[in-house]
Amino acid sequence: MPRSTTDVHAFEVHADEAELDDLRARLAAARLPEPETVPRDARGSDRWRQGVPLTDLVDVVQHWRTEHDWRSFEERLNRLGQFRTIIDGLGIHFLHRRSTRPDATPLVVTHGWPGSIAEFVDVVDELADPEDANAPAFHVVVPSLPGFGYSDKPATTGWGTEKIAGAWVELMGRLGYDRFAAQGGDWGGNITTVLGGRFPEHVLGIHTTFAEGPPGLPTAGLTAVERSWAEETRNFWKHRAAYAKQQATRPQTIGYALVDSPVGLLAWILDKFAEWSDTDDSPFETLALDRVLDDVTLYWLTRTGASAARIYFESHNALDPELRVDVPAAITIYPRDVEKCPRPWAQQRYRQIVHWGTPKTGGHFPSLEVPELYVADVRAGLGAVLAARR
Repeated sequence: MPRSTTDVHAFEVHADEAELDDLRARLAAARLPEPETVPRDARGSDRWRQGVPLTDLVDVVQHWRTEHDWRSFEERLNRLGQFRTIIDGLGIHFLHRRSTRPDATPLVVTHGWPGSIAEFVDVVDELADPEDANAPAFHVVVPSLPGFGYSDKPATTGWGTEKIAGAWVELMGRLGYDRFAAQGGDWGGNITTVLGGRFPEHVLGIHTTFAEGPPGLPTAGLTAVERSWAEETRNFWKHRAAYAKQQATRPQTIGYALVDSPVGLLAWILDKFAEWSDTDDSPFETLALDRVLDDVTLYWLTRTGASAARIYFESHNALDPELRVDVPAAITIYPRDVEKCPRPWAQQRYRQIVHWGTPKTGGHFPSLEVPELYVADVRAGLGAVLAARR
């Protein structure tokens, strides 16, 4: 029987105009450093190797201050359907889009960092009510992680991925979904893995773009492509993961800059959208500038730069090495993601892989970079999951 929904309340967003005026004033008064010292004719990753180039940042700041329309994003969120509920003393915000299809499957979709619910606003309707009657349909629930967006900020330690996964089970139950599928990438992929491993009585199966094999597996027996994936991942964590170490060890320190300076927040987040996307010279080759600014503005208005960073303090390298996922699993590896797990390694954790996707394009933010491809792959992956349950 569905659990009571009396603790679930409708929620709407409307930022005070004074907050938006303050943001624009801060952007206009920003103090910027001198340009990076890479060669003037540098292109692509070489142009970004000291971080966000000054000319790029100036252009984005100008657009943010004079052209970005936050109100249209607010209206989009309110149309999709927003709600809040309190779980373990913490207010949790989420989008909830019910399908019109009687055969729809409940699905919880979890974002990561530096993402937010903004990653999924353009794909929720497609997942809920596909034009193709033969495609699977979903009742889509997109929660804001604790400390992110309009969810509350934890006041104590303990809100790591294991606790969050348990909270998602409670959330779905309150909506009447005792059994459901789960999807996610980045931290959302980690949480999706925990959901599949810890709660098989509730989770029909999972789809993740962020598979994680157990640590310490050998490269012997991997294909040449898989060995290159393993090497790229090692290189990433050795040379390009200072942001993660900072947030895992001193989130409060970086938090002051992220909450006080919109330009500092923008640069911190934009650097990742650039480095982790399937682009050559600018993240805006595939990412919509206004959608990236919707994401950054959400962090700014909710003052969540520090609280969001703390998920690294709570859960960095904390996935149980013994955790195994026995429910059906669909895994997709996008070519320009920063971590790509070889299938033989994934099989050591995910014991029933029913779909293995390797698209030709896309990076760490596929729902923003290649939304049509992302939707098709989620449908294919979760379609295989549901078929395996029959």
